[in-house]
Amino acid sequence: MNKLINPQETIKIIQKNDFRFQKRFGQNFLIDENVLQNIIRSSEITKDDCVLEIGPGIGTMTQALAEAAGHVVAVEIDANLIPILHETLQAYDNVSIIHNDVLKLDLHEVIATYNHGNPVKVVANLPYYITTPIIMGLFESHAPIQSITVMVQKEVADRMQSGPGTKDYGALSLAVQYYAEPDIIQEVPPHCFIPRPNVGSAVIRLKRYTEPPVQVEDERWMFQIIKAAFGQRRKTLLNSLSSLASIPKDATREALASLGLSETIRGEALTLAQFAALADALSDFQST
Repeated sequence: MNKLINPQETIKIIQKNDFRFQKRFGQNFLIDENVLQNIIRSSEITKDDCVLEIGPGIGTMTQALAEAAGHVVAVEIDANLIPILHETLQAYDNVSIIHNDVLKLDLHEVIATYNHGNPVKVVANLPYYITTPIIMGLFESHAPIQSITVMVQKEVADRMQSGPGTKDYGALSLAVQYYAEPDIIQEVPPHCFIPRPNVGSAVIRLKRYTEPPVQVEDERWMFQIIKAAFGQRRKTLLNSLSSLASIPKDATREALASLGLSETIRGEALTLAQFAALADALSDFQST
């Protein structure tokens, strides 16, 4: 089997199998070898690693991962791609193909089955329409994941890395930075894919923290606070948090004052540590 990482081989496989791209799956196949090699290099994969790949497509990146890693578990949602993957990956005995929606998988069970419960590395060219649910699903599962190296829409990568006071800063920034250290590796233009997406892309590496950088009594409550804070960006925190019916305005006012924050402050001005402190200060009003 020839390597798929070039337009000619990709087109040949697509035509041979009469494959039709499905918009609902957000399918854009990578065809640039330099970008592919940079992803493999950045993810720091060795033969000791088990890699979870989400959305392998026709197997382009899976081939490179299989050559670098000890084992690759490729999860593909599109039934039409499963026979193609069995064909393009037949030369690799260290690849397991799972036909499923990664959002419905029990990641603990998958990792226990294929890597004895030891931490895996996630590498993926993610479908842009569902990037955030996948990333957050990986983190919130608390499955043993060492790092996540993914291709995403550039705008989303920027949001993951943004800090307080910037236009891209928001709930996603805070969530990602609670769980991992984000690092944008490379910007990737549309011509590196078939079909070409309408937006620019970026490769971002998220190195999972052993312990979160801030301590909070209840992380779910903190994220409820964060979600409410960014529900309507133009509102002050005092007004935004009123969307959580369990919190009286006077309690928010008192909590902000205890942290030395103005009652006119907006969510975009607070750091992760300040949100953690605010959540703890309002813990008595946590809804059950």
